[in-house]
Amino acid sequence: MLIYIAADHRGFALKEHLKNFLRESGYSVTDLGNEKLDENDDYPDFAAEVGMRVSREFETARGIVICASGVGVDITVNKFPRVRSALATTPDQAYDSRNDDDTNVLALGAEYLDLPIAKKILITWLETPFANEQRFRRRIEKISQLEQKLYGTFAGARDEEGTSGTKERKETLHW
Repeated sequence: MLIYIAADHRGFALKEHLKNFLRESGYSVTDLGNEKLDENDDYPDFAAEVGMRVSREFETARGIVICASGVGVDITVNKFPRVRSALATTPDQAYDSRNDDDTNVLALGAEYLDLPIAKKILITWLETPFANEQRFRRRIEKISQLEQKLYGTFAGARDEEGTSGTKERKETLHW
């Protein structure tokens, strides 16, 4: 699994710590910015890059986005089809977001988390599998149907077994 990570200036320090922690833990991480602390940068630029990549690679990639509150980056990445981002402030929320909602992006608020709890949230999120229960699949499928209405036909809806239907669907999205 490839993990994309990005943050603005207010999430930069946490991003750097988590990026190194993930790499030391054996994960493959691609940093999508910012590469340096720049107090004039804007979170939508970095969150959108993560959203685009995870939307395209939704079966094999996950994302982590960080800003001061986590709200702005969460809003941004959730604009992309097939992205289900969760703003988690506790390991329990991270667990539920993966177990119940099969999230593929984790949003973190750097100014609301200390490093030890951020690491616990991150590891819980990464290590929790999707439960794949019928009720959860049904809810995710409703989200996919809404995306299809809003964006048109695209690959990524899940069938009744919880697997993607990419072979049967035609990609028509452009950015």
